[in-house]
Amino acid sequence: MTTAREIMTGGAECVGENETLEQAARKMKDLDVGSLPICGEDNRLKGMLTDRDIVIRCLAEGGDPRSATAGEFGQGKPVTIGADDPVEEAIKTMQDHKVRRLPVIDGHDLVGILSQADIARNYPEDRVGELVAFISD
Repeated sequence: MTTAREIMTGGAECVGENETLEQAARKMKDLDVGSLPICGEDNRLKGMLTDRDIVIRCLAEGGDPRSATAGEFGQGKPVTIGADDPVEEAIKTMQDHKVRRLPVIDGHDLVGILSQADIARNYPEDRVGELVAFISD
């Protein structure tokens, strides 16, 4: 049984809940990623911020990314997966919540991100197409 910890991308960097969307966008550019976990002052995961959130929910609605904060865009309880949970559970969670990336937590600590691509790279080759369709439906 393969676990999330075994195939995740480790060393996930957070954007602080009080950092501006402009700062978050720069961090995304520097890290070459399209999403970042939002972490609170208590170092707990507060949500996820995507480049789409910045463009659609802030810029397109007339918001100012120099003053809007990442914490304003963390909606609801973040969807996560436990580090020692099986990959099959991660796939089901992705499908149920229509997400392609899951923060991986160990206790309350963020230890990585598990993406659809991480799973595809470690999934049997003859089932990768099925995986993508399964998560994207």
